[in-house]
Amino acid sequence: MSADPITALVILNYNGRSYLERFLPSVIQHSPHGTHFVVGDNASTDDSIDFIKTNYAQIQVVQLEKNYGFAEGYNQVLRQVHASFYFLLNSDVELRSTWAPLLNAMQQDTLLAACQPKILSYHQPEYFEHAGAAGGWMDILGYPLCMGRILDHFEKDGGQYDLAREIFWASGAAMMVRASIFHDLGGFDGAYFAHMEEIDWCWRAKRCGYSIKSIPQTAVYHIGGGTLPYHSNRKIFLNFRNNLATILKNESALKLVYLIPLRFVLDGLAAMVFLLKGNIKGFLAVMHAYLSVLSWIPDIITKRKSTNRLAALKTFNQSGVFKGSLLFHYFILGHKRFNQLVITHA
Repeated sequence: MSADPITALVILNYNGRSYLERFLPSVIQHSPHGTHFVVGDNASTDDSIDFIKTNYAQIQVVQLEKNYGFAEGYNQVLRQVHASFYFLLNSDVELRSTWAPLLNAMQQDTLLAACQPKILSYHQPEYFEHAGAAGGWMDILGYPLCMGRILDHFEKDGGQYDLAREIFWASGAAMMVRASIFHDLGGFDGAYFAHMEEIDWCWRAKRCGYSIKSIPQTAVYHIGGGTLPYHSNRKIFLNFRNNLATILKNESALKLVYLIPLRFVLDGLAAMVFLLKGNIKGFLAVMHAYLSVLSWIPDIITKRKSTNRLAALKTFNQSGVFKGSLLFHYFILGHKRFNQLVITHA
């Protein structure tokens, strides 16, 4: 290419031929003129790449030699994609309208590191979808939540979150990022393999004073759980491990003194719930997550120091932090919709 494209839409694929065949037409149809399309492939064993090369000559294919997972897979692919902005899109997402509002928001605000559209369920389009819904927040104990989805409670989309606003994290299912900031902050943490890598990256960006926003003028429709079902024990392991690692890397040292023992108790209770429900593998997944994080401590310390250097003298942008406990509001007060929460820092 003679010049870098302004925006690259990048799909990371692993054995997703059926999704590519199903959704690529909508992706191409509803993308702004001049979009550069890229499919990165995590060493698929199906005929995904042959399908693309045969039917979509305009798509750049980046083939990786092994399955790096979502986090490192994107890192490897994006090093080979030249653009000012990346729109990272899951293969199981349908577009029904343009995502130009995302690009416009990025072009108008140089401090905007990332943004996401409204993410609705493909199978129940009147409801928000699990992976990000209308934008991600974080509670005071390090548990993520979304506008439109709290734990396993999904809200109907009635336009209640249709105002563009600051959030704490954008969903990797449909996430536009500023390329320079993505690389300056070290990209995703490849050790995560999958799950919460976008939360970790957004936390780093927020600590460096950048903004993350929800741009609900664009909506996408996500199947979700196509590669790994939402309630699989593998996903339980990845979520607990990566969430704990993210907290250890990004929270203040003073807060960690009391937060880690408290999280150990709360996560232990969650593990006991799995056990009482007869899900022994779920219980073991939580235990395995904590043991895995212990083995990561030297690496976590190194990464924490690196982020501290990047964030030195910067003002932590705490928009999107819920100054309360998600679990207390959900289980004790019965608040299962985002707007029921007492938001003290909007």
